[in-house]
Amino acid sequence: MYRILNVKNFILLLMFNILITGVFAQEKPSDYPNRPVRIIVTFTPGGAADVTARVFAEKLSLLWKQSVIVENKPGAGGSIGAEYVHRSVPDGYTLLLATNTHIINHVLIPKLSFDFTKDFTPLGMATSAPMLIAVNNQIKAKNLQDLTKLLKSEPGKHAYAACNMASPHYFAMAIYLNTMKLNAVNIPYKGCTPAVVDTLGGQVNIVAASIPAVISFIKQGTLQPIALLSSKPSAALPGLPTISESGIPELKNFSIDNYYGFMGPTGLSASLQKKIEEDVKLVANDPDTRSKLEIAGLEPFFLNSFDMMKIIRSDEQKYSQAAKQSNIKAE
Repeated sequence: MYRILNVKNFILLLMFNILITGVFAQEKPSDYPNRPVRIIVTFTPGGAADVTARVFAEKLSLLWKQSVIVENKPGAGGSIGAEYVHRSVPDGYTLLLATNTHIINHVLIPKLSFDFTKDFTPLGMATSAPMLIAVNNQIKAKNLQDLTKLLKSEPGKHAYAACNMASPHYFAMAIYLNTMKLNAVNIPYKGCTPAVVDTLGGQVNIVAASIPAVISFIKQGTLQPIALLSSKPSAALPGLPTISESGIPELKNFSIDNYYGFMGPTGLSASLQKKIEEDVKLVANDPDTRSKLEIAGLEPFFLNSFDMMKIIRSDEQKYSQAAKQSNIKAE
């Protein structure tokens, strides 16, 4: 009996030590990171999310003296990559480049295996990417009023791309088309880059994209910017009006913004969350980081994890209301 109790006590003590060791190891960020860190981008290379991740990866790698690797895992409107991070070990070595596309997925696809508002640890907002509508040279339109008249006169004739399904680009186009009672065909893509490539090639004539994906083609004259979808003007394209400034009364309150930040899986320790958030803030406020992002058409800004979650919860309500009002559904 005494021997049995000793064995039981030994096993219990061993399990307790393993648990305590794990907890303290997780709450000790001083040696983090001691191996490569991965940032998962849930879209194809070349878009605003990818640019944001790569600029931050370069700077974090220098700061941490460890490799920071960007991995693109596109598909299902960003849900495949997000689920991958959700299922990863909460040790800080697998991070998500989060966007409001993930909030839209949460709103439109209730049967996802994770809850974006609850199953991730926020680590700070990093950038915003102004969005716009642009057309190729086959469309004879210089502004939103021209495009609206064309689509109204030729219902169902023109196809458009909106980076990927359930993205803020798609949401913005759907609201615009529904508000103005226009009929255009959506062609789904897995990211802004392939959508822009097909617009240049004439497979589609209209694209809603983030500025980093189109700015070089606008400067070359192969794409014509029509209007900004975001709530304020962009320094990257001075003089281009927002949709609310387009002179169309029905769109005077139009505003959809697009932003990027970092998240980890749920279960990340508070101390490690603080460590990563502080380092993301350092990088975000670095003048060279800001310069690289601005050249790409991105607008750098930092919000801490608390304020980041406030925006996410606010947008969850905004997108839910907009989806009902404009009858937007996952396709």
